[in-house]
Amino acid sequence: MKTILLSVLSFTTLLVSAQNYQIGHTTITFNDPNRTGGFGSGSGSGRQIQTEIYYPADVAGTDVASSSGSFPVIVFGHGFVMSWDSYDNIWTELVPLGYIVAFPRTEGSFSPSHDEFGMDMAQVATKMQDENNNNSSIFYNHVAGYSAIMGHSMGGGATFLAGANNSTIQTVIGLSPAETNPSAITAAANVMVPALVFSADQDAVTPPADHHIPIYNGLGSSCKYLVSINGGGHCYYANSNFNCDFGESTSGGNISITRQEQQDIMFRYLIPWLDLYLKNDCSQNSVFANDLANDADVTPQSSCSTSFTMPDVNVTVNAMTLTSDQVGGMYQWIDCNNGNAPIQGATNQTYQATQNGSYAVVVSMGVCQDTSICHQINIAGIEENKKNNFLIYPNPSDGQINLEVKKNGQLQVISTTGQLVFEKEVQPGKVQLHLDLDQGTYFIHYRTTTDHQVKQIFISRKQ
Repeated sequence: MKTILLSVLSFTTLLVSAQNYQIGHTTITFNDPNRTGGFGSGSGSGRQIQTEIYYPADVAGTDVASSSGSFPVIVFGHGFVMSWDSYDNIWTELVPLGYIVAFPRTEGSFSPSHDEFGMDMAQVATKMQDENNNNSSIFYNHVAGYSAIMGHSMGGGATFLAGANNSTIQTVIGLSPAETNPSAITAAANVMVPALVFSADQDAVTPPADHHIPIYNGLGSSCKYLVSINGGGHCYYANSNFNCDFGESTSGGNISITRQEQQDIMFRYLIPWLDLYLKNDCSQNSVFANDLANDADVTPQSSCSTSFTMPDVNVTVNAMTLTSDQVGGMYQWIDCNNGNAPIQGATNQTYQATQNGSYAVVVSMGVCQDTSICHQINIAGIEENKKNNFLIYPNPSDGQINLEVKKNGQLQVISTTGQLVFEKEVQPGKVQLHLDLDQGTYFIHYRTTTDHQVKQIFISRKQ
């Protein structure tokens, strides 16, 4: 049922189907009126934050329409004097899987402000969520309510500045994160969301003992992982970049794997981590943990008290009433006959169907979410009644029932136990009944001299 889960994440959610998407690209310059400087122009006064954004599309290109569905956002911070396009390996891997990846281009000089860069990354995460409600944006109704902040080297350190005291994001990820000014190590204590830190034991640019490990140790997160890539280097998370590669070549280290091998190892853990925290797919926790426990390519550390328990997605059906068997969860009922669209207001454990159809429920328990199978409901609906010249509405009812009959006849209301609970002679035309009955299913019998029809109705509460 994971395919159904991904297809309904648009209401929270996530969101999106499991298909591989094409890559769309657009540039947006966001504005922070409370600060100055930045990079880019055209978005009003204040600090300009030009951002290159790559997103799922049906056709690749610039400013093309987004694919249908809603997609989680990853804000990525570049390394010291590294351009955003050094990370095309990141967006070409993640966008086809249903992620929006945004690269702020600020602080690219030889004298960057780490503090401003961290604020820029946090600002872009917020602004991208705002785009979901901007009806003139490519991203209108296409941004899921889940965000990650991620970065490499300087951008990795700034990730922890951006993540400190930030409850609007779901996770932070650092790729060989560098200590910053102000201190990323100090800021890490105020990062409470789940955190994944990648290290490389042959990184001589930001030696793990001075950068990655102290950041990891300092994290306030209740779930944190350090994944050290054996034989890996500082720059190999990205594609070849002169500034980074030159710095690494003069720093020492004894890198023993290729750039592609390091990136393959990175994605081996990055993708299930993102799917876990940005798509609520708790099955990915087992993928992540099992690989980590048996992988000779990495040396891991972890401290995680989070429980990943998949919710019970069984549903009990009683006439037109559907009840999730999971107690104490969060619920969203969906219409399987309408593209798995969420049913407005249907967020209780029990859903009362109002018409024939096929329904399922998305159940969340903490960060874990799953979707039930679709359940077919058949009730005596208006269209069916019209065909039989015997109209009952509304159905379900609170006890106030309207009928339309075309001949003289007799109405009887029978309980599911066979008890006669109401009887009335009727004439052609409209008939209004006021039934003071317990909640439950009943059968209305309409008898004429030539016909006998039976309709099922549900009384939702006693009047």
